[in-house]
Amino acid sequence: MHRTPTTVGAVAATAIVSLALAGCATGSAAEPGAGDGLQVVSTTTQLGDLTREVAGDDAQVTQLLQPGQSAHGFDPSPQALQGLAAADVLVINGAGLEEWLDSAVEASGFDGTIVDTSEDVHLHEGAGHDHGDHAHEGEEAHEEHAHEDEAHAEDEHADETHADEADADAAASEDGHDNEHAIDPHTWSDPQNAIHMVESIVAGLSAADEASADAFAANGEAYVGQLEALDAWIHASVEQVPAEERLLVTTHDTFSYLAEAQGIEVVGNVMASLDDNAEPSAAEMDALIAAIRDTGVRAVFSETSINPALAETIARDAGVEVFSGEDALYADSLGAEGSAGATYIGSQIHNITRIVESWGAEPAALPAELEEP
Repeated sequence: MHRTPTTVGAVAATAIVSLALAGCATGSAAEPGAGDGLQVVSTTTQLGDLTREVAGDDAQVTQLLQPGQSAHGFDPSPQALQGLAAADVLVINGAGLEEWLDSAVEASGFDGTIVDTSEDVHLHEGAGHDHGDHAHEGEEAHEEHAHEDEAHAEDEHADETHADEADADAAASEDGHDNEHAIDPHTWSDPQNAIHMVESIVAGLSAADEASADAFAANGEAYVGQLEALDAWIHASVEQVPAEERLLVTTHDTFSYLAEAQGIEVVGNVMASLDDNAEPSAAEMDALIAAIRDTGVRAVFSETSINPALAETIARDAGVEVFSGEDALYADSLGAEGSAGATYIGSQIHNITRIVESWGAEPAALPAELEEP
């Protein structure tokens, strides 16, 4: 099959068809080039699941990351590069998530179609984390004096000031804390974004294998029906809780899209970064503990692919509940086969159930199309 480097955008998927939640869980990749049909590689566990739902029996889908692995610090193995070299289509998250992707594509020699699932998603800029207004108390009262001091410093200590600023910027960049202009790549936390991602996958696979386009479209429409039902269930569950009580603290900055869609306030994160490899300072941890106490946050959520120790420490010091272990949220990765978060929809049901329960409410009843057979 001839492969042409291309980036494919989204196509509309309008029909809503009821389909059971069953589907292939994220798991080990097949042997490169094994089987007939289109050879598709996805980068993340979420994309692997979405792509399998679209592909059905008409394409062979593998994924580079496995359950429990984070895309932020991923290093593709020789076997992964071999699988990528044999692929016709590569499905990526985009939005800066896979920082290792360019070198992996170059090392593997992949020359097929690239489907960027972020193309039709409205992306968020990271806003940094000051843990609400608590970090800015007294700013307005001292603003005039601050400007005077800055002017004085510019006249007498300009060189020293610029050097200090450069050092600070470099340190922030190294620590992964400079989120001011970073794009949040965790697009999948809002099911409406997942719908756009599925539509992009349908378009990409159809362009690469026109003979199977009708099957891809039908599979995509059926899955979009489930995602619409999931989105409605999330709204119904969250809206049971007063807006002022929808407060969330997680391990790192990964739920901004869900928070915006559902009217949830992210009070802060244990790691004040879009990257789950960041290490919080003592001052940042103290500020988060203070914000938890001041706002009335009831719980701190660990994430399944991150060591829960820091989240547990923050929760203990703040005097609130911690959700870890089997109750942790599926964020950067889906779970292993057989776990509650083995599929994208399963991970969302798990996450929303735990979050709503932490607010003292019970989630809405699942619609029939989301019930496991």
